[in-house]
Amino acid sequence: MIKTLTKHGNSFALIIDRPILELLNITPDMPMSLSTDGDVLVVTPIRNGTNSEGRAAKIRIIRERIHNKYAKTFERLAN
Repeated sequence: MIKTLTKHGNSFALIIDRPILELLNITPDMPMSLSTDGDVLVVTPIRNGTNSEGRAAKIRIIRERIHNKYAKTFERLAN
């Protein structure tokens, strides 16, 4: 499905069709998390207090711990 942005005041909006919203069980008042890798925009509904930013922070902390603990091993494996 190809979509274009729609002018909405001084901003732009991406209109999501009702069948997609129903398929994903998204309501109009549901908060959404937006993230990007620089090329792709990811829209994630936040359900039941799920906080994707909190999850991302936990993953970063764990990744740093693993890197600090095994940095020399990773360097040897890379060579």
